[in-house]
Amino acid sequence: MISVALAVVFVIIQSLVLIWLGISPINSIIDSSISNILLAVITYYLGNILRYYRPGRSKFFYVFIWDLGITGAWLLVINWALSSLITDAPYLAFLSKSLPVRFFVAFLITGLAAMISWVVYSYEEHRQNEQRKMEAEKLTREAELFKLRKQLHPHFLFNSLNSISALIGSQPEEARRMVQQLADFLRGTLKTEEELQVTLEEELRLLQLYLDIEKVRFGHRLDTLIEADATCLTSKIPQLLLQPIVENAIKFGLYDTTEKVLIKLTAKREEYLLLLSVQNPFDASTSISKKGTGFGLSSISRRLYLLYGRNDLLDTKADGNIFITTVKIPQL
Repeated sequence: MISVALAVVFVIIQSLVLIWLGISPINSIIDSSISNILLAVITYYLGNILRYYRPGRSKFFYVFIWDLGITGAWLLVINWALSSLITDAPYLAFLSKSLPVRFFVAFLITGLAAMISWVVYSYEEHRQNEQRKMEAEKLTREAELFKLRKQLHPHFLFNSLNSISALIGSQPEEARRMVQQLADFLRGTLKTEEELQVTLEEELRLLQLYLDIEKVRFGHRLDTLIEADATCLTSKIPQLLLQPIVENAIKFGLYDTTEKVLIKLTAKREEYLLLLSVQNPFDASTSISKKGTGFGLSSISRRLYLLYGRNDLLDTKADGNIFITTVKIPQL
């Protein structure tokens, strides 16, 4: 539609110019109509060529050659057509003298059209390539996140089943209660399986189920404290983010001692960040790892990078005999 509208505009403009130069109105209309209709056709043809084939920048000279060839062919055709349709001697003399000007103007118009087509189609191709790249990266990121989430359950599940097996003979009631808690926990994780993010309140509810199971395993040795501001409960965090962090804290807090251990979790907002901190005591002389950088924390760091594109959202430090893991979750 745009090409047709432009062709009509050029027909009108050229007709008025020819009439002003002394050409009869009927001859002016015939001249401008044939010239501009054919020019529109070759411009469209050149644009279609560039839609499906664009030489590299080093071969842009080819487009220049195409333009010269197409414009030359256009000039021969209109010269033949106009000479055949209009036999008026003064007009034919004008036509002969105007051929160089017509060629130059047509060459500029087709060249400009070729340049515009090149830019438009190159941008569209670049946009489509970027979109495909983004979609491929998104699929890859989602697949890796899915894999990371799936890796969280087996270790915890095996430990829980081993504990249940140990309790069946000596404490059947505790074993039955632990089975029910494990079922509730797994059911809760399945409900949020398709969600990348959940509210902190939902995450803490699942975490409490996990802690109830761990308390059955460790008995009086495990004590927990969760402090979360009410303003934080609606904040969004990645699903099952806290469970591996707390599991890591329990591993390095309880495995090297027979004393009662307190695992403390705090949550607070600071501007556009949700700060989650997990503290556990540890014995540097017997701990397996002073920094606690096992699969749990490395997977958390990787998930945070995939979701937010930042490497500074997970921090670990030791303060005396207290190991602190802090996670920063950006909030909109």
